Amino acid sequence: MPTSPKVAMGKVVTIHYTLSNSAGEVLDTSQGGEPFEYLHGGGNIVPGLESKLEGQAIGAHLAVVVEPADGYGVHDPKGVRHVTRGAFPPDVELQVGMQFRAENSEGEATPIWVTEVSGDDVTIDFNHPLAGETLHFDVTITEIRDASREEMEHGHPHGEGHHHHDH
Repeated sequence: MPTSPKVAMGKVVTIHYTLSNSAGEVLDTSQGGEPFEYLHGGGNIVPGLESKLEGQAIGAHLAVVVEPADGYGVHDPKGVRHVTRGAFPPDVELQVGMQFRAENSEGEATPIWVTEVSGDDVTIDFNHPLAGETLHFDVTITEIRDASREEMEHGHPHGEGHHHHDH
């Protein structure tokens, strides 16, 4: 009798999840929509959640609490900067919460978030909006399969109906 697959490196794992903060507010959920698919070991999800899913089987239901250091990091005040409106494309109507990519000093693309817009002064933050937050995940594993060679090379799933998320 074949054993059921377990979550491990090189597996594409499909989950339904609800993410809440410590106050119990739902921040994100797949309930009522498509489940989320990720490549285990590919850095697609926060390390604190990935480590807790390791070795689990289809049907497993977990409540996982992830501290900031194993989630989106501790909030670094040096990541908050003020820039002028001219630093953004002129045809974009800036709104709080928008995400952009900026090049760092090594020329690598790094995400930034708009946290405040006041006239020509724009406050940006290199910290993820959930940096410093303790994350509460409610997760059910619905599917586990072997990743294809291409998925392993690219570091993320290419499944049918796959949506790319930054979790």
